[in-house]
Amino acid sequence: MLSVAQGLQAFNPLYSLSGFVVGTLVGFTGVGGGSLMTPILVLIFGITPTTAVGTDLLYAAITKSNGTLVHALNGTVDWRITRRLAYGSVPATIVTLLTLAWLGKAAGHAANGLVTSALGFALLLTAAAILFRKWILDHIAHRLDDLSDQRIGLLTVTLGVFLGVLVSVSSVGAGAVGMTVLLALYPRMQTVRLVGSDIAHAVPLTFIAGFGHWLMGGVDWLLLFSLLVGSLPGIAIGSHLAARVPDHYLRPALATMMAAVGVKLSI
Repeated sequence: MLSVAQGLQAFNPLYSLSGFVVGTLVGFTGVGGGSLMTPILVLIFGITPTTAVGTDLLYAAITKSNGTLVHALNGTVDWRITRRLAYGSVPATIVTLLTLAWLGKAAGHAANGLVTSALGFALLLTAAAILFRKWILDHIAHRLDDLSDQRIGLLTVTLGVFLGVLVSVSSVGAGAVGMTVLLALYPRMQTVRLVGSDIAHAVPLTFIAGFGHWLMGGVDWLLLFSLLVGSLPGIAIGSHLAARVPDHYLRPALATMMAAVGVKLSI
């Protein structure tokens, strides 16, 4: 364990600066922090993929807990949808973590390679969900109108399974990808309730996944603290100024950047 003096000496203010920039962008656009933070940690700071993902998962669990509390107090969480997602994501997360642990022991760097490839795929998928959300909803939502509530529930659980695997391996996808599918499955529900339900589901998902990565030695606590120091005020500032930012320009620009990074990581 680091002493306080050693911790302060090892503290890198660039991590906090990155956290502030990402937090501000999240406040501006609502785009998930993992889609931005994890690639920065891997490509710019050279953090190993498994450590970057594990640290970012606990970072997301902490930041999304605050968002869940706000939505819950405002009555904008549909706990039925949150439960359906969790029924799929929790067991999928546990199985994925066990698989990563086995790969880490059996094949050394295989887990890092899998995480890097999954991160690239998740970024491409997230970019597509942001850029083409309207087209996706126009072409899919109407086909789901006649489905029974039981079938919708089954599809929601299936979405949870997919997100459990994707987020556990990459820390990316719960926001943009999850919300796009939820909008298609529940077109008559208020968007704010879907957002609240999605954020509420992300808390147990990222906490369990982050805890599993910690058990595998994939969490850097000083890095986590450094990111929170910068990102929490960044999110607050970005959220306050969101109405003054041309979101229809910024979101596509961020999605294009994610796609480019995703291609780089996938090659």
